[in-house]
Amino acid sequence: MQEFFDKELLGNSVWMYTAALGIFIGLIILIHIFKAIILNRLKKWSENTKTTIDDFIIHNISRTAVPLLYYGAFYTAVKTLVLNPKFSKILSIISVVLITFFIIRLIVSILKYVLNVYLQRKGEDGTAEREKQLKGITTLASFLIWSIGLVFLLDNLGFEISAVIAGLGIGGIAIALAAQTILGDLFSYFVIFFDKPFKIGDFIIINDKMGSVEYIGIKTTRLRSLGGEQLIFSNTDLVNSRIHNYKRMERRRVVFKLGVRYETPPSLLKKAPDTIKEIIQGIKDTTFDRCHFISYGDFSLVIETVYYVLSADYNKYANIQQEINFKIFEAFDKMGICFAYPTQTLYLNNQSGFEEPKTELVNGPAEE
Repeated sequence: MQEFFDKELLGNSVWMYTAALGIFIGLIILIHIFKAIILNRLKKWSENTKTTIDDFIIHNISRTAVPLLYYGAFYTAVKTLVLNPKFSKILSIISVVLITFFIIRLIVSILKYVLNVYLQRKGEDGTAEREKQLKGITTLASFLIWSIGLVFLLDNLGFEISAVIAGLGIGGIAIALAAQTILGDLFSYFVIFFDKPFKIGDFIIINDKMGSVEYIGIKTTRLRSLGGEQLIFSNTDLVNSRIHNYKRMERRRVVFKLGVRYETPPSLLKKAPDTIKEIIQGIKDTTFDRCHFISYGDFSLVIETVYYVLSADYNKYANIQQEINFKIFEAFDKMGICFAYPTQTLYLNNQSGFEEPKTELVNGPAEE
């Protein structure tokens, strides 16, 4: 039996191979004990807490630390043996590649978690919307992190990367000059992401275009207009424009004017503003501001009214305005106040030389 264990294979005795195998199995058992007892208890504990940081840490321990522990068990067992220089170099390369891979994946995971928490604190509670917003920025950030990680990996493996970095720098400048518009849209995307001038679902107006935000991409943002067609804007155009965001409007200011005839008696004209005030104050979800006989128009006495609708909903505003219009029409009809319409007066000469005035409507029925 002793002779069997003393036999050598590839520079190591059978006893050394057995010892290495025993070390590997023992470490694997310890890792399983750690997973079954400590890690599972930590998972149960994190499920009962309100914070998410503990869930994130435990998830990354399972996703990153445990695989590295398995490889560490294998590496520890193998390093007890006398290894061929070529095999030892291959093992070192595998170790560097695996450690770099898991570290980069951990950094990307931390970045996603930080951005997710940032959006939650900004009030983005919808999971689907939050995922859409995270997708673009995390894809780009992941690409940059993996690229930097690859450069460090090549450097650690002994490759001469100075010339490569210099070439990439010159090439990067050339690409940046050739793609200024694309890079401008990209940086504008970061502005939209962090500054939040609008979000998906908001109704916005840009110059003479309006619609609901459907998609916010790395280069373009897409709106669905009231007519149904899709409007596509570059992110740079949006950032450089004045944006009216009606989704964030807490109340709507409404200004409307009424014209009454010049023949209206002064006593009734004085009562009109108070009548309109009472009508608006009697309607739910409105705040009266003012009502005045504001000016003398070309063919009417102009009464201007200002009030607020305590909602951003356009349909609600339209319903309230319609109710106000009906009640004003009924009240003025009872009071004997007539609304004005466009008219003009013509003076005609008859044969006796006397000028007889005649009033005619402009775009309306004839008035005698």
